[in-house]
Amino acid sequence: MYAAEVLRIFAVHGGDASLAVAATTNKCFRNAAFTTPTSHNPPNVRLTLCRCTVDSKAVGGDVFSVTPSNKSDVDYLGESTKGDLNVKLEQLEAFGIDGHAAFEGPIEEVARTEAREAENLLKDLGIPSPSSSRNSRRGIFCSRTLNLRSISAIGYDMDYTLIHYNVMAWEGRAYDYCMENLRNMGFPVDGLAFDPDLVIRGLVIDKEKGNLVKADRFGYIKRAMHGTKMLSTRAVSEMYGRELVDLRKESRWEFLNTLFSVSEAVAYMQMVDRLDDGTISSDLGPLDYKGLYKAVGKALFWAHVEGRLKSEIMSKPEQFVEPDPELPLALLDQKEAGKKLLLITNSDYHYTDKMMRHSFNRFLPNDMGWRDLFDIVIVSARKPEFFQMSHPMYEVVTGEGLMRPCFKAQTGGLYSGGSAQMVENSLNIHGDEILYVGDHIYTDVSQSKVHLRWRTALICRELEEEYSALIRSRNHRESLVELINQKEVVGDLFNQLRLALQRRSKDRPAQTLAATNMNDEDLTESMQKLLIVMQRLDEKIAPMLEADGELFNSRWGFLSRAGLWDKSHLMRQIEKYADIYTSRVSNFLYYTPFMYFRSQEQNLAHDSYTHYCSQLNNELSS
Repeated sequence: MYAAEVLRIFAVHGGDASLAVAATTNKCFRNAAFTTPTSHNPPNVRLTLCRCTVDSKAVGGDVFSVTPSNKSDVDYLGESTKGDLNVKLEQLEAFGIDGHAAFEGPIEEVARTEAREAENLLKDLGIPSPSSSRNSRRGIFCSRTLNLRSISAIGYDMDYTLIHYNVMAWEGRAYDYCMENLRNMGFPVDGLAFDPDLVIRGLVIDKEKGNLVKADRFGYIKRAMHGTKMLSTRAVSEMYGRELVDLRKESRWEFLNTLFSVSEAVAYMQMVDRLDDGTISSDLGPLDYKGLYKAVGKALFWAHVEGRLKSEIMSKPEQFVEPDPELPLALLDQKEAGKKLLLITNSDYHYTDKMMRHSFNRFLPNDMGWRDLFDIVIVSARKPEFFQMSHPMYEVVTGEGLMRPCFKAQTGGLYSGGSAQMVENSLNIHGDEILYVGDHIYTDVSQSKVHLRWRTALICRELEEEYSALIRSRNHRESLVELINQKEVVGDLFNQLRLALQRRSKDRPAQTLAATNMNDEDLTESMQKLLIVMQRLDEKIAPMLEADGELFNSRWGFLSRAGLWDKSHLMRQIEKYADIYTSRVSNFLYYTPFMYFRSQEQNLAHDSYTHYCSQLNNELSS
C-alpha cells in the first residue's frame, strides 16, 4: 500500500521526495482527489493527502503548493488551513491521474489499511508516533485543538522555558539572598534552610491568615498549611468552609504561577512560624501576616535588583542551568519549516545573551549562534504589560547594550521594551497566527491569550515527575477506588433500609415488597451491620486518601489534582488559558512543526451512558 511504497521508492530514488511521491501516487492510486477539506465540503467527496507546512520551493516545489493566508479556509474542527500542503493537480494529470475522481473502494477501508501501513513504517524508521509520544511523560497535551501548520510565528519566554534551572540551586540562592536581606532588616532567620518540598506550583498564599492553600477547580480549599504546619481536614473546613479562592482579590490571594515563586513562598511560610512564636522583635513595628508578606517580598525584590544573584549565575552557569541538547534542534526544525521565531523575555540583554550562549551555541550545527535562530529578540519586555499596553521600543545596537529609539522591529534585530502590537505590526502577523510559549500561567499564557488572542503553550517541567508518580500510584489508586465503590454499594442498601424504617414509622410501605415485609428486628440488625462495615471502610479510606499523591509531594499531593478525582485550581487555569502544555520545549522535536494537535474528549458527569452502551453491546454479542 501507499505507506510501504513510500519506503521502497525512497530507497530506489535515494530520498528524492518529489519523485518518490509522484511514483508512489501513480502506482497506488488509480484516481484520487487532493483538496483541502473545509466546513463547506460535503463528506466523502474529497480527500486530503499528505498535508504539512514546508517551503514548496525547498521540497518538491513542482509537485506541492502551500495554502496561503488569502486562500485559506477553516476545516471541520474550526482550524485554519493556512500552511497546508497540497498536491498540484497538473502533476497528478501528468501521471494519468484524475484529481477529481475517487479512490477504489470505500474510504474507510483504504484509510484503515493506510493507517496500519503508516504505523508499521513509523516503527521501521524508529520514529515514535504522535499518539505514543502523547502517552508519555514527555508528551504534549492538548486542551484546545491547534494546527501548527497555520502558525506563522512562535514566540518564546526564556527563564524556565528555553532555559531550565536547577530549582534547588537557583531558587536556593534566591532564598539565601532573601534571608540575608531579611536579617539586615532585623528579622530572626538563624536556623532556617531552603526546603523546596515545602511548596509546589499552583498553590495560593492567603496573606490575611498566613496560610498556604491548595484549591480545586471551583476555588474550594482542599488542603492548607499555616506556617510550615499542615492543617487537619476539619481545621480547613472550619476555617474556609464558606470561602472560595478568588484570584481577582490580589490584596489577599497570591497564586504561585511559576517555579520562581518557590523561594518566596518557602521564606514566607517559615517567617510565619517566627511571627507566631513571638521571636520577631517588636522594634520592627506591629506586623500582621499581610505586612510580613510585604517584608519578605521586599527582601526578595532587592535580591534581584542588587544584581548579585544574576551575577553569580552568569559567572557559573553550569551550576544553575540544566542543558537540553534537543531543544535548539526543535527550534531549528521550526525555523526551517518557515516559522518566524521570537524571543520575548523580561531578562536584560547581558543576562539573556550569557544564558542563551551557554545553553544553545554548543548544540547548534555549522557554527550557528543562538541569535541565528530568532527573527526578533526582545529583552526587558516588561511582561505582562508587554501584552497589555504600548511602551517605547529601543534597538540594542552594541554588545555593551547601548540602545537607540525605534518604532518598528526588523528581522534579525535585538530590541528592548516595546509591545506585542509592535511585534504584530512589524511581522504583519496577528492574533491566532502567533503561538507564545512560556512557563508563567499569568504573565505568559493568560495575558497573551486574553488581550491578543494568541495561541498559547505552557511549559511545566514538573509534569514529568507527576506523570511518573501517577503510574507508580496506580495500584494504590485502584485499591482506593475499589474500597470507595464497595462503600457506595453498601451505603445504597443502608439508605434503602433507613428509608424503609422511616416509612414504617409513618405507616407507609417501603420501596419494595421484600423491604416492606422485613420485620423490625431484621431491619434494625441489618442496618447495624451495614453501618459498622461503612465505618470500618471509612477508617481504611481516610488515610489512603490522605496519602494519595504523596509520591509527588508528601504535603500537597499531585500538581494537577485536588482530591482523588477533581482537578486542581492550577489545572483549571491551564485548561482555560493554555491551548497545549508540556514539560519542556524540546518535546516539540517528537511532533514535527506540522503537527495537528487535537483535543481529547472531555468526560462529563453523565458520560456514564457509554458504560450502558458497552454493556448493551456485550449483551447483544453474547
